[in-house]
Amino acid sequence: MAAKMKFAQKMNDGMTTDSSPTIPSPAEQSRALRDTLGQFATGVTVVTCRDAAGQPVGMTVNSFNSVSLDPALVLWSIDRQALGYDAFTRGGHFAVHVLKADQQHISNLFAGRGADKFGQVHWHAGPDQVPLLEDCAARFHCRLAQCVEGGDHTILLGEVLEFSADGGEPLVFHRGRYRALAGD
Repeated sequence: MAAKMKFAQKMNDGMTTDSSPTIPSPAEQSRALRDTLGQFATGVTVVTCRDAAGQPVGMTVNSFNSVSLDPALVLWSIDRQALGYDAFTRGGHFAVHVLKADQQHISNLFAGRGADKFGQVHWHAGPDQVPLLEDCAARFHCRLAQCVEGGDHTILLGEVLEFSADGGEPLVFHRGRYRALAGD
């Protein structure tokens, strides 16, 4: 409610002549929230798993975060309307791939619908048959530990079983665009 109040206050810096505030539409509020959240720069990941039929599934995610070192836990969230929702929330295992700065094309590929995504990238089946993309900045193979409902998304908590880091500059997303890190 406080965020809506601040947004409404910002939208109404100039009151109408009858002193009644103009209430922003839900679409305006949603866009403003999205723009405000976009001020937080994130890395870009692709999360992969297998569906019930054994087919590889993957999607671009920027909600990835570390949770705990002991035990080793990470999290990410998925829209409940996403095509791969059932595969990720029921699959048991998944992998998170942190993309390198030169892998924007992979991010775009896995952000889209349709297309044979796995036919356009180098990958192999890893432990638990989880699809593992090759040549990423870092990779985490996880066991699904818990799903937590969170509004229109579900938060997936994963226990890290294996991890690796190839290094390189990460792909960064900020204010609706891919960005490069400034030099040291």
